Amino acid sequence: MESVCILYPCYFSAGLKRSEGRRVPLGRAVKNPTVDDLGAALKRCGYTYRAEEKHHPAHWFKREGRVVVECTESKGALIKKVAGTIEVRQ
Repeated sequence: MESVCILYPCYFSAGLKRSEGRRVPLGRAVKNPTVDDLGAALKRCGYTYRAEEKHHPAHWFKREGRVVVECTESKGALIKKVAGTIEVRQ
């Protein structure tokens, strides 16, 4: 059964504390991730996704966007896979 998971760049940001919204260990977090970075990581993992110009409620002022992913596993498992493949463009 496919479900939809929503991922925000703040989940992978090394500049945030866990209490501020980061969901991955600091060692797997990256500096200033963007929706495009998440999209590239999802593409490498083979997921179907779409980018939206909606924003995380706690970080609405950053206007960073989000991606909506069709996945079969849990959101936590998806976040771990993306964290293992995300690369930030310099």
